[in-house]
Amino acid sequence: MEELTTIFKALSDETRLRIIKLLEQGERCVCDITAALDMVQPKVSFHLSALKEAEVIRDRKQGKWIHYSLNEKDLFRRMLILSVCERMQDGTLSSGDRKRLDAFLGNKEQSGKVVALKPKSRCCG
Repeated sequence: MEELTTIFKALSDETRLRIIKLLEQGERCVCDITAALDMVQPKVSFHLSALKEAEVIRDRKQGKWIHYSLNEKDLFRRMLILSVCERMQDGTLSSGDRKRLDAFLGNKEQSGKVVALKPKSRCCG
């Protein structure tokens, strides 16, 4: 019962649903998610942590950067995620989210997949 409660709590937040919708398109680095949602990294990490705790998403570390994807290993979670994504309208990700993500990804490609976020800080490659 506790496992179900954790899963449904994780899915009860609009920001987390937006993250799931982003990850529906494939693996994303935390910097991609942060740029798309126009949120600070600690806030995004909080939401990613809730989704990871519920095992709705999984992570993969590459250097100092963490990449997230939907957890497709567990059949129950996979079917639940597919059902949730199907029910979410395409408007779940605002056009602003999509524009910010596209612009950010375009900048990553132009600069050889390394983007300066702040002095002495680099995005994943």
